[in-house]
Amino acid sequence: MVATSTLKAKGSDYHPEWVERKQGQVYIEKDSWDHSSSELQRNADAAEDLACQQLAKMFESCLSRAKKTTLHCSSVLVPEKLTRRIAREVLRLAAGEPCGLRGCILFVHLELDKGCKQLESIACDATVVPTFELSLVLRQDGTAWPSLRDFFFMGTCFAPAFRHALKLSPGFRLVKRKLYSSSAGTVIEEC
Repeated sequence: MVATSTLKAKGSDYHPEWVERKQGQVYIEKDSWDHSSSELQRNADAAEDLACQQLAKMFESCLSRAKKTTLHCSSVLVPEKLTRRIAREVLRLAAGEPCGLRGCILFVHLELDKGCKQLESIACDATVVPTFELSLVLRQDGTAWPSLRDFFFMGTCFAPAFRHALKLSPGFRLVKRKLYSSSAGTVIEEC
């Protein structure tokens, strides 16, 4: 590989073991590319962490809105790191797509005893025509014991608008459907 720029003789960017000069051109040895590639990998990891954090916040906001509008409960209890795990899986499934996450339309569902309830649909980038759909199916935690307060208020006239806290299971399902290819099937991920 040939680099045509000049190197500083002093400073933190200069590493004499990486450079070989021949006839006015600078040749950089393989070790420097390993250093550069590791730096690129760190930058990519940082960008992925940021995207993961933003997605996790988006899921938390979705659940917060659904608590008031669709679920009609006082609170939604989310297992620790569930939204981060979901975000990582969504990013992994979006990685091989032509537009990446920008081409995703995401449907968030909650699986209840009586069936599935759609909480929200989210276009990751409204300016891009969706190339794939992801359906996230969250599950209610069936092992959770209702609190004494829930037993007290269930079916009574004390608080007709009050509902108990909804606890989510740590497991979820992601269903991916490509919109640009008729030959591509549906991918179901159980997590």
